[in-house]
Amino acid sequence: MSTKNVFLVGLNDFNREKLRSIRNADSYTFHGVLDPAEVLDTYDFPIEDMLERAERRIRAWQADTGDTVHAITGYMDFPVSTMLPLLCDRFGVRSPSLESLLKCEHKYWSRVVQREVVPEHIPPFQAFDPFDEDAFDTIELTPPYWIKPIKSSGSMLGFRINGRDDFEAAMSEIREQIHLISEPFNFVLDNAQLPDEVARIDGHHCLAEGLIGGRQCTLEGYSYEGRVETFGIIDSIRYQNGSSFFRYEYPSNLPDLVRDKMREITRTVIPHIGFDNCAFNVEFYWDRERNHVWLLEINTRVSQSHSDIFQKVDGQTNQQVTVQVACGEQPDFPAGEGMYACAGKFFWRVFDVDGDTEVTRVPSAEDIAAVAERFPAAVIKPQLEVGMKLSELLEQDSYSFAICELYLGGNDTKDLLDKYVECREMLPFEFSPSPA
Repeated sequence: MSTKNVFLVGLNDFNREKLRSIRNADSYTFHGVLDPAEVLDTYDFPIEDMLERAERRIRAWQADTGDTVHAITGYMDFPVSTMLPLLCDRFGVRSPSLESLLKCEHKYWSRVVQREVVPEHIPPFQAFDPFDEDAFDTIELTPPYWIKPIKSSGSMLGFRINGRDDFEAAMSEIREQIHLISEPFNFVLDNAQLPDEVARIDGHHCLAEGLIGGRQCTLEGYSYEGRVETFGIIDSIRYQNGSSFFRYEYPSNLPDLVRDKMREITRTVIPHIGFDNCAFNVEFYWDRERNHVWLLEINTRVSQSHSDIFQKVDGQTNQQVTVQVACGEQPDFPAGEGMYACAGKFFWRVFDVDGDTEVTRVPSAEDIAAVAERFPAAVIKPQLEVGMKLSELLEQDSYSFAICELYLGGNDTKDLLDKYVECREMLPFEFSPSPA
């Protein structure tokens, strides 16, 4: 019996291992198209060039093998998620429409369509031109509020604005760097049918949004043949600065009624925008004082940050859903079949440190092996090498540098936190000069 050929853009070793563990993995043959370095190790995001290279390589594979391309998919945010509908269209394989994807990824268009069906669950918002010298005075929101590019990557160029001075400082960085994302994103927009209101707001624009907050979480799900299903909710817990992520923890500890409301909003919004035949995740806040749920954003892929923690708790990685939907199969994701009652991905960060700070020591293979022996299911992923400067780390937020990722399983939240503290003690990092 032949297997289905599934191509994944930017496939790396970590995710290849996860894919090999999915249910009925021997029914698929996984092919990487574009090396991870071609996708990640750049600030240029050359979507048009990446698209052409990916097509050439897949067509060369077809010519060599005479075999069939059954699915093309991915698990990364911009630029991979944004280019996938264009690439899938060239091979006639299953994908959401480009316009429905942009209704999630174009931050202004996304808010416009969300306002049509769940207006009470989104903040006030306004698009503006960051190159307008009078931009601050054109924004009708009263500080504090957030500003971010119409399309971003991670938390890149996102700033909290408390007044004019914050705004002007943010504009200096945004004007210098926004082209890195706006130009490739505009290439994608040029391939889509956009309403006039949206067509005027291209990738060179920014969005101002009123503050929303509370306990943050992410709901993972999929839409298959018009049917929207969810399969897990993960808590996103921040450091005390309120901006930088500390850990993702699964399953969520939010009240049942709150999680039910998030599922209801998801089942309302996803069909409304026509997003179908793809996995997704939706980020929410729960304002406990007001008992109110806010919709933060929709991502058009599962989170690879959640893959290991789903596996630890449910016995399966969320990559199973990505593959099954892309191949035209009804997903059958398990629940509670893993080794642990809960699991987390931790972001070890350094704060109050200059980007010119140099890395002088990182954990050795022996250090990491010692952690693995102490905690057999732990996954340790240092993000640095000796001699690097912190500024060389890609896709960092505006307030810290993430130096190591740790995936841990436990009996409960306290057990997770205790293991994290012990892991930090076992993993040496040193810098020159040392962070505060």
